[in-house]
Amino acid sequence: MDIKLELPQDDLPLMANTNHILVKHYVLDLDVNFKSQIIEGTLVLFFQPGNRYRKNSSSTEETCRSESNEACKFRMPEPCHVTNTRTFSSKMKYNDFAICGKGEKKTSGKDGNHDNGEQASGISSSNYCCDTGIHGSEDFLLVLDCCDLSVLKVEEVDIAAVPGIEKFTRSPKLRVVSELRNQIVHELVTLPADRWREQLDYYACCSQAPGCGELLFDTDSWSLQIRKTGAQTATDFPHAIRIRYRTKPQGRSVTWTSDQSGRPCVYTMGSPINNRALFPCQEPPVAMSTWQATVRAAASFVVLTSGENSAKPTQLQEGSLSWHYYVTMPMPASTFTIAVGSWTEMKPETCSSDDLAAERSFSTSEADFRYAGICGHVEYPCRFQNTSATTQEIIPHRVFAPVCLKGTCQETLLQLLSSCLAAAHSVLGTHPFSRLDVLIVPANFPSLGMASPHIVFLSQSALTGGSHLCGIRLCHEIAHAWFGLAIGARDWTEEWLSEGFATHLEDVFWAKAQKLAPHEAQEQQELRACLRWRRLQDELQNSPEEMQVLRPNKEKTGHMSDSGSSVIKHGLNPEKVFMQVHYLKGYFLLRFLAGRLGDDTYFSFLRKFVHTCHGQLILSQDFLQMLLENIPEEKRLDLSVESIFRDWLESSGLPQPLQTELQAGAECGLVRQVNAEVAKWNQLNRRPRKRKRRGTEEVFEKLLPDQLVLLLERLLEQKTLNPRTLQSLERTYHLPQQDAEDHGAVLLHIKETWLRCVGASWSDSIQMGKEPCVAEMKTKPNSHGWKSKIGCLWESNRMWFLISFSFM
Repeated sequence: MDIKLELPQDDLPLMANTNHILVKHYVLDLDVNFKSQIIEGTLVLFFQPGNRYRKNSSSTEETCRSESNEACKFRMPEPCHVTNTRTFSSKMKYNDFAICGKGEKKTSGKDGNHDNGEQASGISSSNYCCDTGIHGSEDFLLVLDCCDLSVLKVEEVDIAAVPGIEKFTRSPKLRVVSELRNQIVHELVTLPADRWREQLDYYACCSQAPGCGELLFDTDSWSLQIRKTGAQTATDFPHAIRIRYRTKPQGRSVTWTSDQSGRPCVYTMGSPINNRALFPCQEPPVAMSTWQATVRAAASFVVLTSGENSAKPTQLQEGSLSWHYYVTMPMPASTFTIAVGSWTEMKPETCSSDDLAAERSFSTSEADFRYAGICGHVEYPCRFQNTSATTQEIIPHRVFAPVCLKGTCQETLLQLLSSCLAAAHSVLGTHPFSRLDVLIVPANFPSLGMASPHIVFLSQSALTGGSHLCGIRLCHEIAHAWFGLAIGARDWTEEWLSEGFATHLEDVFWAKAQKLAPHEAQEQQELRACLRWRRLQDELQNSPEEMQVLRPNKEKTGHMSDSGSSVIKHGLNPEKVFMQVHYLKGYFLLRFLAGRLGDDTYFSFLRKFVHTCHGQLILSQDFLQMLLENIPEEKRLDLSVESIFRDWLESSGLPQPLQTELQAGAECGLVRQVNAEVAKWNQLNRRPRKRKRRGTEEVFEKLLPDQLVLLLERLLEQKTLNPRTLQSLERTYHLPQQDAEDHGAVLLHIKETWLRCVGASWSDSIQMGKEPCVAEMKTKPNSHGWKSKIGCLWESNRMWFLISFSFM
């Protein structure tokens, strides 16, 4: 396989050869060292050769019922403790079949294995080729996505040395030991779901088995390549390997920092390169797998990861604790998350009996999983098939944060979480995941939130200024449990399938969480549509056209190379981090469809779609085709997959159906109220400076948080805002106490821009009577670096407002 790609600088390569071999399960065994800022340990991968993906297929049935959704298990027992691996003999036998080493040679040291702990020089692509056929003349090459890691050793695992493992051999008379081991792995990864406990137990035991031969490996900028001499196909290649490695302090998948209390912590921050600098893995979304992780850290730290269980620490030795998590629903490795810090679990001061009843978890003995023909995914213990799970409105949840944020969490977050979870269940039905942790991440977290299986990262900024921002953000991240996690995009360039849905659903969830009357919910949603319409307009005016397209690969969307590798267009472009196109255009497309069909029809279909496609990967056409097939013909009118592709997904600029709409939501009552207030402020801003007279002060109406955002946006469109107007705004609306990301950031950025461009402090300028003039900023340089053009104050502020407010 040619591993040297000619790529544009801002494209992200996915190097793993997933069409040849798939990782079915990862076992991570890691130590976290804060002194060296390194995570070190082993990773054991269990493989299955080949797959059933058809790279040109676009149907849900073909793409979703794939081998990547293999059986996984529901609850993990305590890890199996295997006798010291050095005591296993390569001559050992269990029953009548041979174990490790008989007739085999180790491939280590002199055969060219790199074991010095640093990335080795890239091997020439002409030296090896990936050939899964029976006629290959070269060794099979396993390619994993990997960067910023020091790989120390790669070896085959002698899983045949695990006591009792002989039950997984169908041909006990096999004398080719490598075939025997591979047969055991095949039987293990394909166990039926009702044997989930046994399967995960053996995964744990096998991960601790001795090695039986080092494997040749090499690394380049984006991948780890592994081969075994004489193994010419994926079928011959070892199906269980162990990689010993360590991360690097500067690795881009994790961030080493301090929390709000000044204590050290480390967490995955949603890097554009995903998890390949945390552990070698198969990054393409089609490589769906399960995992289990044992993480050790000093006793003062709490370890949180994407895990189905609420892990309890085990003391290994004085001053050290071990945490064990597992995930049973197959998902892309990119969704794995870890956070280690001095977190404290925040508990409500009181807990209502209603919440306890709604949260009631169910034991595995209650689970009545009925597999045959109910769900579209391959067999695994699925919550959608369990009566107790489907009726569970509020799943068990925990909140973690630095102790200094305890009061804020109790006042805001803990009061909202149950109602937001219940609201989501009322709209979409069964929660895909059995529990949820929410972690308040350090201040350097680059957005307002990030969702992963069983865990949500939330910015501390969401806790300030009352419940509005916190509730909206929670609803957005909760929505990702369905769209983004349980249902994923098969092609990562189609981000709108995750972010567009979450943005559209956050308004619906939040309205239900607030128990708004239908007309109040409609007004609130129209106001937010107005805000988003304005942001979309700005986004389209200030971004490259090629980055405004929701389906940039067009008819090639979902296609991969023969090996399974692919490229994420603009995946490394630094501007992409700040862009909202996938959120906003995706939101307006779904709003358009819901408006055309009617809310009742649309959300009834959405529940059906979730039930049909959970646990699977989709493309845009899968959703659109199913939608059009499930609505009455009289409501389709001129809608077709082709027309939606043309107008919404494959063109830059404002979608054609929105071009006839002067401004979304402009006629709603909440917007009209803002317009009236803007007129008052403009009148005040134009008044000459005179001595105040009693009884002449303008009376301003109290505004909702989103109304205040719209007011500030409208006022900042003025050429000049005089100092007393800005001071009056701050006094009237108590801006420092408002949602920090909503409102304080607006004025803060004005102050920062003024200081940078004018050279005087904000307070000095106010005292001197200087007025922040928008026109003056047009001649000043923009120092943020990510925009090449020189813009006026409002253009700069609006884009940074988008980053801060972050409808993500």
